[in-house]
Amino acid sequence: MRSLALFLIALCIVCFGDRQAQAAKRVALVIGNSAYRNVTPLTNPVNDAAAIADLFRKASFDVVGLRDDLTNAEMRRALRDFSDKTRDADIAVIYYAGHGIEVDGTNYLIPVDAAIERDTDAYDEAIALERILQAVEPARQLRLIILDACRDNPFAKKMKRTLASRALGRGLAGVEPNQPNTLIAFAAKGGSTALDGDSKNSPFTGALLKHLTTPGLEVRKAFGLVRDDVMAATGNKQEPFVYGSLGGNDVALVAAPVAPRGKAAADVRQDYELAEKVGTREAWDSFVAAYPAGFYSDLAKAQRNKLAAEAARVAATEKARAAADEQARLVAEGAKASEQAKTNERTKAAEQARLAAEKQKQSEEAAVAAAERAKETAQSKVASEQPPPPVNQQDAGKASAQTLAALPPADSAARQAGQTSDADIPRLLQTELKRVGCRAGEVDGVWGASSQRALTSFNRHAGTKLDVKLASADALDAVRSKSGRVCPLACERGYRAVGDTCVATACKPGFERDDEGACRRIERRGHAQPAARDAAPRVQREAAPIRPQRAPTVARQSGQVICDDHGCRPVSRGCRASDTTGPFQSEVCN
Repeated sequence: MRSLALFLIALCIVCFGDRQAQAAKRVALVIGNSAYRNVTPLTNPVNDAAAIADLFRKASFDVVGLRDDLTNAEMRRALRDFSDKTRDADIAVIYYAGHGIEVDGTNYLIPVDAAIERDTDAYDEAIALERILQAVEPARQLRLIILDACRDNPFAKKMKRTLASRALGRGLAGVEPNQPNTLIAFAAKGGSTALDGDSKNSPFTGALLKHLTTPGLEVRKAFGLVRDDVMAATGNKQEPFVYGSLGGNDVALVAAPVAPRGKAAADVRQDYELAEKVGTREAWDSFVAAYPAGFYSDLAKAQRNKLAAEAARVAATEKARAAADEQARLVAEGAKASEQAKTNERTKAAEQARLAAEKQKQSEEAAVAAAERAKETAQSKVASEQPPPPVNQQDAGKASAQTLAALPPADSAARQAGQTSDADIPRLLQTELKRVGCRAGEVDGVWGASSQRALTSFNRHAGTKLDVKLASADALDAVRSKSGRVCPLACERGYRAVGDTCVATACKPGFERDDEGACRRIERRGHAQPAARDAAPRVQREAAPIRPQRAPTVARQSGQVICDDHGCRPVSRGCRASDTTGPFQSEVCN
């Protein structure tokens, strides 16, 4: 019970600590524009936005809004609604993937319905970056804008300049935010363009998915790792850049989990054994949450996977059986060949799924065994590397004697090496209780009322206080430690104890054994009397006591005979017949 309490307390510490670490309210708006109507559509932005939104959801953000292919009005409305959600937020993030342009030093994000023919059209047809910054401004701790929009201006070839001096740059222009604790991350440095890449996601988004929500990773460090990955993926052709600054405190989008207080290896092993005794997926999940790493954590994960594989195997087996039954029914009913063919295909598919589930279960069992071997190997290595305690020559003999005295008996060591499984304990305990004379009923492995009565009798005669409601390893060891009979021999009615066996007791002459095993007086049955006789004398005769009949005379070989319900027999030579207090005779031998 103490181990269970410590395990539950540790689990509560982990859950509460993680909740405290995640207490900051985090909100995110994710926009992906691909289906442009007036310029060439883009492939990746919608995929990138969906992946980033899923990343934030898995990181347990409080609000994650995903919007695809927004028009000008829809984009402005989305920013307005998101601005309301940032008023009580600690961290606010806006991610945008799509076209972006720079006009005269101002950056604009392009809705899918934008039609920009002149440079001044950008003021009305596009969304200025300043409007994006206004949406995250209420956040208290971190305001983060991520733009995967540093592509070539899609309107550049047709766009007219109203002023010759108005500049139209490549990509987006570098910018320094006015508000503190604000970061603006560009997929490419100001004045350069970003690549879409050949995969499902752009190189910049792919790196964000890898590093951005790493628990405990400071956000500036995360973008540094993103920069390194993008430059490596593009051959140094694209360099992401972050504008803005933060204070001296480390800020992470996902806080590091609070590690539980260190516990001794013995305590971890006890918690593992407790989870193993429960044997459910929830128990293994709790253990892994309390101990994320280590030998026992690897074992727990393997055990959890084994349970999942077994559940899948059972489900697949049941599905295959149902498909086979359905096929047999259709054949019996003479269904159409087409229906039988379809059912046959389903049966084959179900059987293949069952075989795959069986194979997966075997694989998980092998993984459990491999993890167990790795744990034992590592523990043996650690034990061998520990130097023995220094012992002088004078105390060497005494230490050796103490070591030998501390060794367990050979049979105990063998039992410990065997590592009896929990499923075998009831059956083994029933066997041992029967050996020491405590009747446990049938040895069937079911710990029922008869087995509990047997263990209660053992407690009474052995002076132990074992829990009779549970067949435990402690009870098994306690009973195994007794070499001889513990519970006295208890015989049923009509039997008596002779040494370690119960023998049937013979009835005296004139008595016979009834169905319950008791000796009853034999009643005389007279001949039928004529109906004309007086009834009163007959009643008197029936009421008179019947004298017991003496044994018939037989040849005496030892001088005495003894009778029971099977007849009479000579008393064995060297023995004599003795009367008891009941209706029985017994044979007493010297």
